[in-house]
Amino acid sequence: MQTFPTLFPATFVKRYKRFFTDVIDLQGDLLTVHCPNTGSMKYCQVEGSPCWFSLSDNPKRKLPGTLEIVTTSHGNLAGVNTVRANHLVRQAIDSRLIEELSCYDQVTAEVPYGEEKSRIDFLLKDSAGGLRDCYVEVKNVTMDRGKGLATFPDSVTSRGTKHLRELISMVESGHRSVLFFCVQLTNVERIEVAADIDPVYAQTLTLAISRGVEVMALGAKISAEEIVLHKPINCLQDLPMLERED
Repeated sequence: MQTFPTLFPATFVKRYKRFFTDVIDLQGDLLTVHCPNTGSMKYCQVEGSPCWFSLSDNPKRKLPGTLEIVTTSHGNLAGVNTVRANHLVRQAIDSRLIEELSCYDQVTAEVPYGEEKSRIDFLLKDSAGGLRDCYVEVKNVTMDRGKGLATFPDSVTSRGTKHLRELISMVESGHRSVLFFCVQLTNVERIEVAADIDPVYAQTLTLAISRGVEVMALGAKISAEEIVLHKPINCLQDLPMLERED
């Protein structure tokens, strides 16, 4: 996906109050830009590191700038605008980049579903009726552990755990369910669950996989000129074992 609008280089200063980030632009001016990320952004807040932001022409916005790309503590680039994750995955689905999902010809976004009043990121259908409906939940991955390893989540996520329960329910109802990791992080070779950060999520994910929820991951090429998903990532090779039920 070509980044739009144009990205502007800056130097990262600090993030605060979750949605605010101070940066210094090329003219040396201190700017406050919107940070479109509800996670902790662990390892993605390096003072003095290169970052990039976009500008909006919406006159009603209090902060016209949006933080898009940062440099991690391991020197890699991370796309921290979580809104872009769904656009990237939608493009990958439409272009048949995801082989496991290439057989579907109908894609609908933000469909209400489940017993816990959720919205699925993408509902895939086969117009011929020969395939089970497929529910795709997208998660943006930016937590850089170094040496080619990325992990998710970067903070405790009760909402993410709820989504896993909903995906399990869809499988039990006879549908396909997919947890899709959009890895907006360069130089990643594998992704693991961050059980040290959210053990409940890790255990629920283990359960989800055992019940038939599929897990997929694609890594992104990231630069000031483009962000695009382009390669599969090995994922979840080291999940916690489920406790045996008596």
